[in-house]
Amino acid sequence: MKILLARHGETPWNAEGRYQGQEDIALSPIGEAQAEALGRRLHDTRIDRAVSSPLSRARRTAELALGAERTAMLTTDAGLMEIAHGTWEGLLASEIRERDGERLQMWRDAPHDVLMPEGESLQHVLDRAWPAFARVCEGLGDDDTLLIVAHDAVNRVILCRILGIPLSRLWTFRQAPTTLNLLEGPDADHLDVVRLNDCSHHTGLFGEAVHRAL
Repeated sequence: MKILLARHGETPWNAEGRYQGQEDIALSPIGEAQAEALGRRLHDTRIDRAVSSPLSRARRTAELALGAERTAMLTTDAGLMEIAHGTWEGLLASEIRERDGERLQMWRDAPHDVLMPEGESLQHVLDRAWPAFARVCEGLGDDDTLLIVAHDAVNRVILCRILGIPLSRLWTFRQAPTTLNLLEGPDADHLDVVRLNDCSHHTGLFGEAVHRAL
């Protein structure tokens, strides 16, 4: 089976460097354009199943990626929701640095050891996202293709598991807006990473925007 693991498009809060977490923030016009570009890239790609996070930025990205003729196949799974940032949600990175600077620095240096204030840890995210990921893979045939649209932290913890690297290495790769990760294998526990953070449908080789919040 083939799995296209994508991230949602840009939101206004992404561009501002504001932590979103599970706040339901819609795509910006740039994010809509990124998702439309993803749709053009996938227009001729066979997709047999599609699932997204229920948050509107992921769901809308999936709808645009699928195109109107395939939107009806889309389902959602709450296990794919973004990490709950707790009391950080809605704050700029600069505001968090002032209020909770030690934890923010640990989030950069040792993310696997951080429990978000009134929120989740990366292990919490993996413990709900991996079963959701495995669940939506069930029953796919060798030639089937699954589209999953989720979030930065969700994609990262899933990819860490597939790559066999610890969550402490979460920041060693990126997940750009509407990026594609191509995974192939017989089942969820035996996947190869064929492409990682491929956003060539909207961004040149050296043009990726780096957001200031996750």
